[in-house]
Amino acid sequence: MSSIHCRIITPYGVYKEMDTSIINIESEAGQQGILPNHMPLVTMLKIGKMSTDEDSGREEYAVAGGLFYFRKNRAEILTDAIENKKDINVERAENARERAQGRLNSPNPNIDMQRAEIALQKALNRLKVTGRK
Repeated sequence: MSSIHCRIITPYGVYKEMDTSIINIESEAGQQGILPNHMPLVTMLKIGKMSTDEDSGREEYAVAGGLFYFRKNRAEILTDAIENKKDINVERAENARERAQGRLNSPNPNIDMQRAEIALQKALNRLKVTGRK
C-alpha cells in the first residue's frame, strides 16, 4: 500500500517527518482527507485540527494555520505552530483562553482585537484537540 511522506516545518525548523496513509486537514475550503495519489494541491490551513495514521497509530495535532502543499505523495506543511495532542498542556491552554477573552472584553482602545481573536482561536483549538472544549 502506498503512503504519503509528510514533512511539517515551523519557523524553528522541521517539527516532524513521517509516513502516513491519510492526512486530515482543515483548510480554507473546509475539511479535507488526503490519501495517497491525491491530485496536486496547495491550500491555506485554518487554525484547526490535523490527524494522521502513522506507524504509532492515529495522531492528532493542533495546527495554528499555515500552508499545505501536496504533490506525488509528498506533503509539506508550513505553519507557525503545531502541537501533538499528547504534548498540549491543558492548564496553559486554559490560561491562554482566559487571557485572550480578557483582552477581547477590555475597554482599552490600545488592545489589538484581531491579535486577541487569533490568540483565542488558537487556545480554543488546542482545547478542542484535547477534548476539553
